Amino acid sequence: MAKTSVLVVDDEELIRWSLEKELTRSGYSVATAGTGAEALARHQGEPADVILLDINLPDGSGVRLIPELLAMREDTVIIMITSVTSLETAVEAMRLGAWDYVTKPFEFPRLHRSIAKAAERVALRQENRALKARQSGAAFPEVVAESPAMRRVLELAGHVVRSDAATVLLLGESGVGKDLLARRIHEGSPRGERLFLDVNCAGLPEALLESELFGHERGAFTDAKTQKRGLFELAEGGTVYLDEVADAPLVVQAKLLKVLEQRTFRRVGGLRDLAADVRVIAATNRDLGAAVAAGRMREDLYFRLKVFPLEIPPLRERREDVLPLARGFLASFNRAFRKAVPGFEPEAERLLLEYRWPGNVRELRNVIERGMILAPEAVPLGVDLLPAEVTGGASADEAGEAPAGALAQSEARLIREALAACGGNQSRAAAQLGIGRDALRRRLRRLHIATGREDE
Repeated sequence: MAKTSVLVVDDEELIRWSLEKELTRSGYSVATAGTGAEALARHQGEPADVILLDINLPDGSGVRLIPELLAMREDTVIIMITSVTSLETAVEAMRLGAWDYVTKPFEFPRLHRSIAKAAERVALRQENRALKARQSGAAFPEVVAESPAMRRVLELAGHVVRSDAATVLLLGESGVGKDLLARRIHEGSPRGERLFLDVNCAGLPEALLESELFGHERGAFTDAKTQKRGLFELAEGGTVYLDEVADAPLVVQAKLLKVLEQRTFRRVGGLRDLAADVRVIAATNRDLGAAVAAGRMREDLYFRLKVFPLEIPPLRERREDVLPLARGFLASFNRAFRKAVPGFEPEAERLLLEYRWPGNVRELRNVIERGMILAPEAVPLGVDLLPAEVTGGASADEAGEAPAGALAQSEARLIREALAACGGNQSRAAAQLGIGRDALRRRLRRLHIATGREDE
């Protein structure tokens, strides 16, 4: 069982050190933060189960952080800690979503009881959510579905997830997430405790693909020195995922048809049929009707695969999912790269939303991964870290050509007003505009705005 994670947010280093030592000794996974900004970045990168949140922080009241922290993960339980015993402050913290209130100096037994109860509360919330998901047939916690189109796909998938035999056909462009959905259907089904084995039907020659799926007997061909069991045998009771099934050779398609119709197969070089107690989930980015018409796919196999078709829409048709996906990837890479990048600049989010994503979710993931490799610590990921195809190219910036039109004039006016209000300080002006300093400097060059001073 995973340890309960606790984030200690306090401006006093000695308190952070002592709490981390005490709670780690008690079996918790502990992280610390000395400011509100650091707490937000850490919680976004790796959400905590329980947060011990000081009211008085160097960059403002901890109370104001409560809604932001809970928005990142609603299951988190917040316990306020302070040396100021103010009933009014406590009531306000509780109103905003805090769960408990502990005063300094700490009585560790009291604190341990509060954290233990908070951990139980987190576990109960997660268990209830999982139960509701199973009951509704939508047990796909890692599949982002803010858009109506994707919600409809998951609604349909929720019906087939309860079945342990029906063949599923996943349709959609390359990179939309067919493999992820296939795994979630398997995991949510009665077969979820058994193996999920996959093969790319386009990535192997005919003889090798046939052996991979059905196995072979010793001596079946030149290099067959021992008997080999194939995926349909190894995945007994589980699921076999056939990616790019339309690219399977016709000889292999004939054997797949036998598996689907008779639930039996024969190893290459074998003399007897073996039972195939597996569910088949197939996927393709091709038009199967056209493949049948062209003679590249057997019509009878097509209809056997098409028992329960699910078409996953491309990312350009589910714009509501772009930013949630991007934020999820950012949080994942924060953990993988041990960084604390606190989200995206507003301009970067706008460009991510406007791009058509021909490579779909896979392309979005790659873009965020590249940006996160280059991103500095504790600074929102900006436009300068997005590739040219997403930003529309940087020719205007590089050539120094000022854009024309009312939009550019409005942008220039806002920038000049921000610089004037900040006394020409570019870092402060960028913060006021909600963009990074590098992004501001690119705009200054592009719009030919002169500034008389650098940052202090």
